[in-house]
Amino acid sequence: MASISIRNLVKRYGHGPSANQVIHGVDAEISDGEFVVIVGPSGCGKSTLLRMVAGLEEVSEGEIRIGDRVVNNVEPADRDIAMVFQNYALYPHMSVYDNMAYGLKIKKVPVDEIRTRVDKAAKILELSALLDRKPRALSGGQRQRVAMGRAIVRNPQVFLFDEPLSNLDAKLRAQTRLEIQKLHAELGVTSLFVTHDQVEAMTLAQRMIVMNGGRMEQFGTPEEVYARPASTFVAGFIGSPPMNLMPGQADGWRFTVGGHVLTLPAAAPRAGELIMGLRPEHVTDWKVGQGQGWALKVEMLEMLGAERLVYGHLGTQMFTLRIDGTHVPPKIGDTLYLQVERQHLHWFDAKTLQRVV
Repeated sequence: MASISIRNLVKRYGHGPSANQVIHGVDAEISDGEFVVIVGPSGCGKSTLLRMVAGLEEVSEGEIRIGDRVVNNVEPADRDIAMVFQNYALYPHMSVYDNMAYGLKIKKVPVDEIRTRVDKAAKILELSALLDRKPRALSGGQRQRVAMGRAIVRNPQVFLFDEPLSNLDAKLRAQTRLEIQKLHAELGVTSLFVTHDQVEAMTLAQRMIVMNGGRMEQFGTPEEVYARPASTFVAGFIGSPPMNLMPGQADGWRFTVGGHVLTLPAAAPRAGELIMGLRPEHVTDWKVGQGQGWALKVEMLEMLGAERLVYGHLGTQMFTLRIDGTHVPPKIGDTLYLQVERQHLHWFDAKTLQRVV
């Protein structure tokens, strides 16, 4: 096992003034044995960052260390890493055993050791009964486990996962997430996992890198990123449904949103233009009809089983409220009066979009 150090990493395609820069000075220190998820929307640079660590993309500037070794110019095969892709890439004519053993055979590992490693990986992944099957006789989840087994038998210093669950349905994704968690708990190998799915990121990560436009917006534990998002992008990307973000004018205990004045539970951090954030699940209480608090007129409801989402406007700003599915729901057209607490409010600079407090 080994730590990963990413220092001022830059990636450009092309040369000179017309070069297209897609990674902008990423810095991250990943500890030995840590499971870090790189998350962000399509096109944000997360897979490019992973491929640079793997050696599949050249580094334009900066440095990558795996353990004590700078690997910028080291071939992928010599980096002591194992990669699991979105595409299982199994050999269709080979059995599960042969697919898992193939890389070791190429390296001329002794037959007895190959058998020991494959049997151990198969036991961990509950594939022991499937070793004689061909990939066509496996489900999607089983094929992905074979791909992970092929990586495990190599005993690498680092695992790299490039959206490995994207081809699975929702139930299999949840099941495979649990298997990946158990796998990491058992092996303790340093892991980088790329996904666009913030639920995967929140459930798998010990720490997470949130990417946007080739830049690292925030690096922290899921709890830190959820509780104290560093920017409006992180606030809107992490959490489902996303945080309500309301631009307006702050003046002490008053916050004006599109001409509609909201009374705050505590004074805003400063006067002037700010963006106020509040997660849909962090409304302390709500009542239908007359009352005190922020007035929200119900425009739409969504039933999601254990919870309901209520949509309406605060002034001119769309607002989402999450309520317990066991409560008697409001009706479309009702006015709700919302109570909020100061610790649940987030404040961002209206120009930089970075967190104020």
